[in-house]
Amino acid sequence: MRTQKIRNRLLSTTMIGGFAALAFAAPAMAQDAPASQDLDDVIVTGSRIPQTNLVTTSPVTQVTGEDIDVAGVTRVEDLISQLPQAFAAQNSTVANGASGTATVSLRNLGSSRTLVLIDGRRMGYGSPNDDAADLNQIPEQLVERVEVLTGGASAVYGSDAVAGVVNFIMKKDFEGLQVDAQYGFYQHNNDYDGVGNLRAEIARRATTNAAQFVLPDDNVSDGESRSLNVTLGVSSPDGRGNVMAYAGYRNNNPILQADRDYSACSLGAPNAGSGPTTYSCGGSGTSFPGQFTDFSTFAYTIGTGRTFVPYNGNVNAYNFGPLNYYQRPDERYTLGAFGRYEVNDKAEVFAQLMFSDYQSVAQIAPSGSFFSVADINCDSPLLSAQQRTAIGCTPADILAGNRRDMYVARRNVEGGGRQDSLNYTSYRGVAGVRGEITAGWNYDIAAQFSRVRLARTYLNDFSVTRLTRALDVVDVAGTPTCRSVVNGTDTTCVPYDIFVPGGVTQAALDYLQIPLMQTGETTQQVVTAAITGDTGWSVPTASRTVQVAFGAEYRRDGLASETDAAFQTGDGAGQGGPTIGISGDADVAEVFGEIQIPLADDQPWAYSASIDAAYRRSEYENVGTDTYKVGADYAPIEDIRFRASYSRAVRAPNVIELFAAQGFNLFDADNDPCDDLNDDGVLNNSIPAACIGTGGHQVTLAQSDSGALNSPAGQYNFLGGGNPNLNPEEADTYTYGVVWTPSFVPGFNISIDYFDIQVDGLISTVGALNTFDLCYAQGDAAACGRINRNAGGQLWVGSGFVEDLNNNIGGLATSGIDVNSNYAFDLEDMGMANMGSMQLSFVGTYLSELLTDTGLGGPASVYDCTGFYANQCGVPNPEWRHRARATWLTPWDVDISATWRHYGEAEIAVLAADGSLNNGGARLDRYFDAENYLDLAATWGITDTVTLRAGVNNVLDDDPQLSYSVGTTGNGNTYPQLYDALGRYFFFGVTANF
Repeated sequence: MRTQKIRNRLLSTTMIGGFAALAFAAPAMAQDAPASQDLDDVIVTGSRIPQTNLVTTSPVTQVTGEDIDVAGVTRVEDLISQLPQAFAAQNSTVANGASGTATVSLRNLGSSRTLVLIDGRRMGYGSPNDDAADLNQIPEQLVERVEVLTGGASAVYGSDAVAGVVNFIMKKDFEGLQVDAQYGFYQHNNDYDGVGNLRAEIARRATTNAAQFVLPDDNVSDGESRSLNVTLGVSSPDGRGNVMAYAGYRNNNPILQADRDYSACSLGAPNAGSGPTTYSCGGSGTSFPGQFTDFSTFAYTIGTGRTFVPYNGNVNAYNFGPLNYYQRPDERYTLGAFGRYEVNDKAEVFAQLMFSDYQSVAQIAPSGSFFSVADINCDSPLLSAQQRTAIGCTPADILAGNRRDMYVARRNVEGGGRQDSLNYTSYRGVAGVRGEITAGWNYDIAAQFSRVRLARTYLNDFSVTRLTRALDVVDVAGTPTCRSVVNGTDTTCVPYDIFVPGGVTQAALDYLQIPLMQTGETTQQVVTAAITGDTGWSVPTASRTVQVAFGAEYRRDGLASETDAAFQTGDGAGQGGPTIGISGDADVAEVFGEIQIPLADDQPWAYSASIDAAYRRSEYENVGTDTYKVGADYAPIEDIRFRASYSRAVRAPNVIELFAAQGFNLFDADNDPCDDLNDDGVLNNSIPAACIGTGGHQVTLAQSDSGALNSPAGQYNFLGGGNPNLNPEEADTYTYGVVWTPSFVPGFNISIDYFDIQVDGLISTVGALNTFDLCYAQGDAAACGRINRNAGGQLWVGSGFVEDLNNNIGGLATSGIDVNSNYAFDLEDMGMANMGSMQLSFVGTYLSELLTDTGLGGPASVYDCTGFYANQCGVPNPEWRHRARATWLTPWDVDISATWRHYGEAEIAVLAADGSLNNGGARLDRYFDAENYLDLAATWGITDTVTLRAGVNNVLDDDPQLSYSVGTTGNGNTYPQLYDALGRYFFFGVTANF
């Protein structure tokens, strides 16, 4: 059949050349172009110089548009993040702290260090709340392939390419009409049998709090996804021009953590009541029907009637997990057009116009009073006589209306979960002209503009100001009335009666719940002019000539964000602190150049050899930077090639890092190091001696033994913000590799590449957990000065916080080995006639080190997160990750694929004074076992124009690894950015061409 023959011909060509264009992730190596392709147009990621093949001195990994179909993804970040070199950052599984964008972090060095390109031209920032490109803007139906270059590429593309480049190559010269539709859903069997006996713990807790602890149905189906994409292309009759237009729609339904048994409760550390081998269901002290405490003499919750009864954290802590989204719902529209027209033999004009409208909602547990109200008047008519006595009100206090300390921690269960509604409207336009100057010399001049507009509404939060007024109630002729109504301060106030079950009215909710609003936009303007050419000169031992490229670029990035008064003042009770608007811009003027020098072709001592180099000078407003790269490749014979490169990359601080306003936020920690959990009334080895004293970072012995320093939710306050005095960070990247394409095994290739990336002067923060260590374990006075406890000694209530502003710290370093291999063969060669052919592909990464250096000195200032997760290390960093695929191309126009995804084991990171991290003790979650996932897919070419596809990912419905230390870095007791936390994913799709 014609389609089958073409496919086999392309497969043979590309595999012999060096990588399989149809394989999942192949290294970019020597590739022969199809005969119809203009060789002058072949551009490889990492260079501006057109080449007759895809030989590079830096390793490039590739995925294709067919991979998107086979994996069944409608979100391109889900495919990219499955590459061993890539780690997800923001994506659809993030709820608490979601920006609504989709980003990728190469080598886990941060999404701000990963440059995202479309056809070699950079994307702007995707949000005023996130300093990385938003992959939601990418129309997946137009993606021809994605090239991922890891390692410094700043010399070619400018700042932000410290970790590498993700380049989306879009389809070109498309003709006809293509309609693509897909439907998918998750299915999961709730039969968790992993470490911790979690189902038994949920059942046990249900006996005392059935409303909050509910096991989900044994079999669930949810998270439905739908996509419809239409592409239309027309070429001019003379072939000089082409216009391609596209439109797409995508919709994904939400998944709640309540719908999975391993996330139906928020994990806590095992305790005596649950047994040493069983997880406990933890939760938040901001509970329902509430916690009322002075943090020293009493802690109550609501009993029957209008009474207080003792509060027990093991029973009454609020299970905040079930209402959180495991998968955020979203809806996206895309629209755009790509076009080109050859005016004459010296000029071709081209343009790209892209539009997307994306909406998503991030839902987390209800808001409420997060210890926001600190006292109450003894004559409040909302208090019963028993309640007044319980908090220490005397008859004289009641008569005088005196106030007593009483912190109120109560969830707004009646109002429902907090919902962060995020809407991004994105525009991107590119226009330019390119062509031939003279034989062998070409030019490319282009201007591009992008704008992203954010409209954000945060719903169902409480106003701290109104909450304080609604609990300050007096008796007016037998009617409980807000004091603010009586004195005229706020005549709309409605009392919030939380001292009796069922006392909260809708009128009170209408008064207390406020929306919080944010609007903002990012803009990017880029003008680039480049010339590429053939010098005509060659060294005597080479038949190829020296190629060069040079040019200039101007870029301006702007950002503006405005927040309403509630955001600015931190009046939202569930915000953790204020969100303050920012505004700023940064521009840079640059010149750049590249050269490729062939050294040998078909010589006795070398089949081929060459060197290349690149340089870029960047002038920012306050600083100038130089970036450069040198590389070499050497093939002693046709079958084997060695390559090496060195690059100096530079990343200038972006506008968010420079200008973000200071404000409170939250960080995750298992405990406050100064909380003596033994509660024995004496100082002992469970807390550092530096905790006790009268300094701002210290507490009294009574406060240490009170148990009130630990946040029940494992979240503490930090003060973060920008720093206009930041310097650029610099990185040195080394790569060494070998590519083997043995002639005696046609269709086989393998590449092995070593990488080493060292980032100095890292733009980051010291980290609140590192500040804890520096102060309490090492006695660093400066670190202790950044810890500011409130009057009660706490860092999670009221004014307590750890200062953690942006700064240039020591650095990051990572090294390891990438392995890529592909093999394609006819089954007939193995004695199976008329059975088609096979494709095998493999990509894996061994992580040797992932070092963080806080730059503050001391044995614990440098630590290696390789093989660790949580706390200082965040998302798991297994030593070994790989993805392998086998595809059977049958003779019946049916292709069947099986994919094996593997993530190695990881260990909980607990930093010790010597810098070691393997100090988890006997924790149930000390080790994450290795995870293996099996994916199956099939495509069927019903006719020459209609193709059906179907598949299931995570066929065995493996449960994810669980921990009570994932914090806001993870979600639902695990890391859904890495593990398949939602179960099996079924998908069905059809593509029709007309």
